[in-house]
Amino acid sequence: MELSKNFTLAELCKSQTATRHNINNIPTDQMIINNLIAVSNNILQPIRDNYGIPFSPNSGYRSSELNEKIGGSKTSQHCKGQAVDVEVPTISNLDLANWCSVHLNFDQIILEFYKEEEPSSGWVHISFNLESNRRKYLAFDGKQYKEMK
Repeated sequence: MELSKNFTLAELCKSQTATRHNINNIPTDQMIINNLIAVSNNILQPIRDNYGIPFSPNSGYRSSELNEKIGGSKTSQHCKGQAVDVEVPTISNLDLANWCSVHLNFDQIILEFYKEEEPSSGWVHISFNLESNRRKYLAFDGKQYKEMK
C-alpha cells in the first residue's frame, strides 16, 4: 500500500526484530494507517523531495509487542504510527534535524545519540500529530534531553 509518492506501508512497518521474533508488525487499525499516511506526506516525502536522496526510515510503526521487545517507551508515538526515525545518506543528522525544524510542521524532533565529531552518528526521530503539533525540538545523548533551537 502506497502512503505517499515514495513510501509504502511495508517500508514503515519493516523490522528485523519483528521478523526474528515472528511478530506481526502490520497495523489493522485505520487510525494508525491514517497517521502513517500523514507522517509519510508531511515528514518523509518533504525530506525526500528536498534532498533528492532515496532513504528508508530506520524505524516507523511499532506494534505494542514489538515496542516492548525492543524496550521502547510505553508512550512511544511509534505505536500510534505518528513517528519515524530517519537518516539520509551523506547528510549530517544535525543538518537534517535543523532543516526539518525550519521547513516542516512537526510534533517533535529528537536528535538522538548525535556526536558533533561524527556527523553520521545517531538518528533523527520526527513525529507528526494530525490533531496538533507542539514543535518541540530536542537532543538526547542517552542520559538527558536538551532543548534545541
